[in-house]
Amino acid sequence: MKEAAIQHVSKWRYYASLLEGILLLIISVYATHFASRYAEINAGNHVEDIILSNTRVYNFEFFFVYVSIALVLFVVALCLRFRNTAPFLLKTASLFILVRAAFVSMTHIGPYPLQLDIESNLLNFITSGNDLFFSGHTGLPFLIALIFWDHPYIRTLFLVSSVVLGAGVLLAHLHYSIDVFAAFFITYTIFHISLKLFKKDYEFFTLENTKH
Repeated sequence: MKEAAIQHVSKWRYYASLLEGILLLIISVYATHFASRYAEINAGNHVEDIILSNTRVYNFEFFFVYVSIALVLFVVALCLRFRNTAPFLLKTASLFILVRAAFVSMTHIGPYPLQLDIESNLLNFITSGNDLFFSGHTGLPFLIALIFWDHPYIRTLFLVSSVVLGAGVLLAHLHYSIDVFAAFFITYTIFHISLKLFKKDYEFFTLENTKH
């Protein structure tokens, strides 16, 4: 009877934490939307870049848009597969998006003048093309790799995705070099901050790991 009561409480704590993660994610998406629009209004001049200034524009729209969406859907599938992971993953991703929104609000360098013209409107709500620092396409897959570091196949998939998408946005001239390379360092810091902020949610995650 006592064990059943404990399980009941744990179940409700889990769902409460999951709801918190979903709400935080919604807030973070709206925050990045407004930060992106603010950066668009206040965009300054572009700057020279050692990579962009020495490469032509490559058409990596497929990677920028559709591979990104496919990875997001895969993360949703991971939340369903590793249910105990979901609260920690959602909150950590939300923290990443909120931190990036703060950086975007503070940095108003204009986009590089020669860049790929994205025709798809699928990402218009969360990006205006002026939200440059730091690269979410590079950082977010790296963050998922860090979260699932003990799962070799998942870790490898997202590490490769991070590098490929990072190279893609550079060669498409959608980000400056500093946006891409700084993303790895900032993301690593965000992950370790998340371990402290969402310690109980991480315990759910580690419990899931012990089952596999």
